[in-house]
Amino acid sequence: MGRRRAPELYRAPFPLYALQVDPSTGLLIAAGGGGAAKTGIKNGVHFLQLERINGRLSASLLHSHDTETRATMNLALAGDILAAGQDAHCQLLRFQAHQQKGNKAEKAGSKEQGPRQRKGAAPAEKKCGAETQHEGLELRVENLQAVQTDFSSDPLQKVVCFNRDNTLLATGGTDGYVRVWKVPSLEKVLEFKAHEGEIEDLALGPDGKLVTVGRDLKASVWQKDQLVTQLHWQENGPTFSSTPYRYQACRFGQVPEPAAGLRLFTVQIPHNRLLPQCQGAWKGVLPGSLRTGIGDNEHFIVCCSESGTFLGLGTVTGSVAIYIAFSLQACLYPEFAHGIVVTDVAFLPEKGRGPELLGSHETALFSVAVDSRCQLHLLPSRRDVPVWLLLLLCVGLIVVTILLLQSAFPGFL
Repeated sequence: MGRRRAPELYRAPFPLYALQVDPSTGLLIAAGGGGAAKTGIKNGVHFLQLERINGRLSASLLHSHDTETRATMNLALAGDILAAGQDAHCQLLRFQAHQQKGNKAEKAGSKEQGPRQRKGAAPAEKKCGAETQHEGLELRVENLQAVQTDFSSDPLQKVVCFNRDNTLLATGGTDGYVRVWKVPSLEKVLEFKAHEGEIEDLALGPDGKLVTVGRDLKASVWQKDQLVTQLHWQENGPTFSSTPYRYQACRFGQVPEPAAGLRLFTVQIPHNRLLPQCQGAWKGVLPGSLRTGIGDNEHFIVCCSESGTFLGLGTVTGSVAIYIAFSLQACLYPEFAHGIVVTDVAFLPEKGRGPELLGSHETALFSVAVDSRCQLHLLPSRRDVPVWLLLLLCVGLIVVTILLLQSAFPGFL
C-alpha cells in the first residue's frame, strides 16, 4: 500500500496532542502546544467549526484559547466543560456557543486571530475568558478551577476522564496514583496507588468501576480504591512467546442493540517490537470472556464510537484504523495518514449535529498528531440488500428448483 495521505482537514500552529468533538454544537476541539520551552511555538486550545460545504466536511477556526506556557496533553469533555491536562495540572474550561442575530464585529480574547477575522481587528485580552463572534455563532471560553494532579519528581498528568453522569473526573499520571475529583469544584474525593510507575490510561465504567493500565504490565479493575480483579490477557488470548505484553490503552464501549451493557476494549503492546500488537474486547470485564484481534503495527491510542459499533485506533507510525468493534476486524486503514505518531482520535458523534455533518457516510473518524495536522477519515456506507429483494430471490430460487426437478423427473408434481 502506498504512502498516500488523507486530505488535510486543519493545520494548527503547534503540535496537536488531544481531540474532542462536542455533539450538541458540532465543534471540533483540538489542543496542544510547544510547552514552556522558549521556541516560539504557541500553546492553545482551538475550537473548530465543522460545516458541510459542497457536499464535503470542512473545518474552520472559530476560536483560539491561549494556554500561555502550558501545552494541553489530554482532554475530556462533559457537556460544556473541558478537562485539560496541562503539565502536572488539570484545568477546567467552560465554553458556551450560541447563534447571534445579524453580523456583529468579532471580539477575541486570545492572542491569535481566526482565519475569518476582519483585517485590522485587534484582539482584546482577558484574564478569565474570551469571546468570539463568528458569522452568527458566538463562542465564549472561560477558565474555571485548576488543581495539581501529579506529584512525581517529573510530574505529568497523562490521562483524564469523566464518569457517566459527569459529576466526577479521574486523573492519572507518572506517579502511579489515581485521583478522583468533584466537578466543577475539583475537590478531591479519592486517592490511591494503582500502579508502580506511570499510569498509561484509565476508564470509568458502570457501578463506579474504574479500569487502569500501567507501565508495570498490569491492568486492574477497581471499586473505589479496592482491587476487584486484574486482567490477564496472555492467559486468555494467544501467546506468541514468553515476552510479556504491556497494556497501552483501555476504553469502555456500548454494546449495540439488542444486547445491553458495556464492553471493555484494551490495547496490548509487546516489549519486543518484532511481535504483533493486539487488542482485546472484554465482556463484563471478566478475564474469561476475551475476543482478540491481531495487528501489524503498534497502536498508541483507541476510542469507541457512540453506539459501540466501531473502534478507532492510531499508531506510532502515523497510521489510523477503523475496526468493527464486535469482530475486531479492520474495515478502514488509512496507512501513514500522518507523518509521525498519532496522539489522539475521536469519532464524529452519532447524535446532535453528527448525522447532519456525516452525510451519506457510515462513520467519520478524526485524528491529530505531532505534525500539527487534523485529518478526517470517512467510512463509506455499506450497501444493505433490501428485505423485499431477498424475499424475491428466495421465491425465485424455489420456483427454479421446482422447474428443474419437474424437468428431471417428469410427473414429480
